[in-house]
Amino acid sequence: MILDIYKDALEYSAKDWKTLVVLGVISLFSFLLLPIFLLTGYNYRVINTAVHGVINGRDSLPDFDDLIKMFVDGVKVVIVQIAYLLVPAIVFLIFAIVAGSLSGIASSAIMIVGCVITFALIVVACLMNQMGLCHMANNDGAFSKAFAISEIKEVIDEIGWFNCIATYLGLIIITVVIALVVTAIIYGIFTIFGVSSAVLGVNPSGIFIVGVLINSAITMFLVGPYLMIFNGRSIGLLYTMQI
Repeated sequence: MILDIYKDALEYSAKDWKTLVVLGVISLFSFLLLPIFLLTGYNYRVINTAVHGVINGRDSLPDFDDLIKMFVDGVKVVIVQIAYLLVPAIVFLIFAIVAGSLSGIASSAIMIVGCVITFALIVVACLMNQMGLCHMANNDGAFSKAFAISEIKEVIDEIGWFNCIATYLGLIIITVVIALVVTAIIYGIFTIFGVSSAVLGVNPSGIFIVGVLINSAITMFLVGPYLMIFNGRSIGLLYTMQI
């Protein structure tokens, strides 16, 4: 099941490269903050499409229409994400305060325990957050459904906590691997060019700078948007696997 979800999401995310470029352009202006809500709003549309779709179906990527609604959905998504991460943040802060009041081994031990517990809470909070967004999408965008903890827990119980956590951790691993592989390939190519130019007596600094710029462009306009859609699609399909 999990592999089928990954396969579908990997293929789905590459259906329209123009969409990836558009998302990349939006992310380019993320420093203005407002475009961030368009990105999260579009990701919500990806989740919504997946929640109402099937694995290996013929779903197409969402359109860029009704930007005001997409913006509002993006704001709702950000609020949900922040709300769920408040608990791990508060727990970590408590441990940090306690550790700060101690010294030596006791302080270090408290901090280590706090970090372990916080990490576990972050994993659960992120999973609940993603399932909450799926639950909201499955209930016609009702904002309150993103915080219907008991209902969301029932969904996760039906899918299986192991399946959910394994899928989520797998997404993290796949995301990191794809990002690292693309970066390694680009830098590898330009390293070869740089070394070759140095052998020929040409200053390679310009080549390395171009490599950095190209890597940044590919990451922003292709890889980043691709991975965003991949994650949204995967979580949405996972939600559909209820018994």
